[in-house]
Amino acid sequence: MRHLFRSWPEFVKDYRGAEHRLLLADYDGTLAVIVGRPEDARITESAREKLKALAKQPRTTAGVISGRSIKEVEAMVGVAGIYYSGNHGLEIEGPGLSYIHPQARAVRPLMQDLAARLAQALDNIKGIIVQDKGLSLSVHFRLAKPEDESAVAGVVKQVTAPHVTTGEIKVFPMKKIWEIRPPLDWDKGKAVEFIGAKIKADLKLSRLLTVYLGDDATDEDAFKVLKRPEGWGVYVGGDNKKSAAGYFLDSPQEVEELLGRLIKL
Repeated sequence: MRHLFRSWPEFVKDYRGAEHRLLLADYDGTLAVIVGRPEDARITESAREKLKALAKQPRTTAGVISGRSIKEVEAMVGVAGIYYSGNHGLEIEGPGLSYIHPQARAVRPLMQDLAARLAQALDNIKGIIVQDKGLSLSVHFRLAKPEDESAVAGVVKQVTAPHVTTGEIKVFPMKKIWEIRPPLDWDKGKAVEFIGAKIKADLKLSRLLTVYLGDDATDEDAFKVLKRPEGWGVYVGGDNKKSAAGYFLDSPQEVEELLGRLIKL
C-alpha cells in the first residue's frame, strides 16, 4: 500500500486520460471526522464546496456511499446532482436513478422491532445510541465506558442470536459500532458496480475510471472490485496492510486536499 500523493504522477496520468471519472466516498471517517455522536459528524464547508465543484465538471461524476440511511447522508452532505447510497448500498439515488434492494424492504418491520428491543436491553448502559436506519440498524458505543463494551457485545449477540440462527439478519462488528443488516448478497462493492454500470450505459463509455475512498470494513467490498486498472481504491486512516485498497490517505483532511487537487486537474 502506497500513500496516494506519493503515486501522484501515475494517478494524474490515469485520471486525465480517462474518458470519464467516477469519484465515490464513504462519509464517516472519510469525508467527515468520526465523533462520539453520529449526528455531530459534519463535513467541513470547504470540503462540501470542493465536492460541489467536482460534481460540476463535465467528465466527472461524484457520489457518497454510506452506512447511514440515504435521507440522512443526503441531508448531511448537502450536494445536489450527485449519487447517494445508504445502508451500505441497499438504497441508491442519483441522476435518473432511484433504487432500493427489493428483498431489503421486507426486513423493515424486523429492524424496527430489534431497534426497540436493543434500546430497552441497553438502557442501563450509558453512552449507547441505537440507530434505526429502516433497512438496517446500528448500535453505537463510542461514548460508552471501555469496561462496558463487553456487556454491550453480550446484549447485542443475545438479542440478535435467534434471528441470526434463522438467517433473517447478519451482525457485523465495526469501529465502535455493531451493524445489523439483512442477509443479502449486496454490499458497497455491488453498489459501486451498479452505479458504474448505469453511468457507462448512459454515457456509452468503453471505460469508466472509478476512485473510491473509505475507512471501514464495509468499504473493503468496494476496494475488492476496484483493483487496477479498473480503478483506485484509497483507504483513509494510514497504511493498513489488511486492507484490499492499493493506496491510502491519512485522514479526512487529506481527503479534502485530494478534492482540491482533483479540481485543479
